[in-house]
Amino acid sequence: MEQIIPYFAILGVLAAILANIALWSPRGLHIKLAALAVTAVFLPAGYYGLTEMLSRPKPVDFEWAQRSVPEATVLASHIVEGKAIYLWLGIPDIPAPRAYVLPWSEQAARQLYAAGRMAEQEGTRVQMRQPFENSLDQRAQVFYAPPQPPAPTKEVPQENPLLFQQSETPSDSGSN
Repeated sequence: MEQIIPYFAILGVLAAILANIALWSPRGLHIKLAALAVTAVFLPAGYYGLTEMLSRPKPVDFEWAQRSVPEATVLASHIVEGKAIYLWLGIPDIPAPRAYVLPWSEQAARQLYAAGRMAEQEGTRVQMRQPFENSLDQRAQVFYAPPQPPAPTKEVPQENPLLFQQSETPSDSGSN
């Protein structure tokens, strides 16, 4: 939501520039008033369009700014057979998760389902390789469940804690 204000400000400035050009053009009064009316309708329509897109998943093909992301965490998914695969992805270095839609692919749906089952067994989360790359190789595995990381190694004490070691303190035997 914090990004919508700058985008709308850019739309407003562009609309104001176009309206200014229309006002100063050598046209009739009716054309100038029509240009101002179109500008007045454009601003609320642009704001509505931007806010409406906030609740819609973005097609992964439209994500050109994040093309270099090597992998993302699949936080949630919804498969609509024959239509699309909806994903909620956690992307590294981006604090809020984002919603995306993949075009329907039976192979991708099977991979996602199998990776989800494996992740549930392993106690991990489903990962997605190259989430925004337009790959020509559709056979590559996109979804996978990483194995559970090994437990950290325990430090073994250097000395045996069960052996008694007498501390060396001075005795108080001759001090009265």
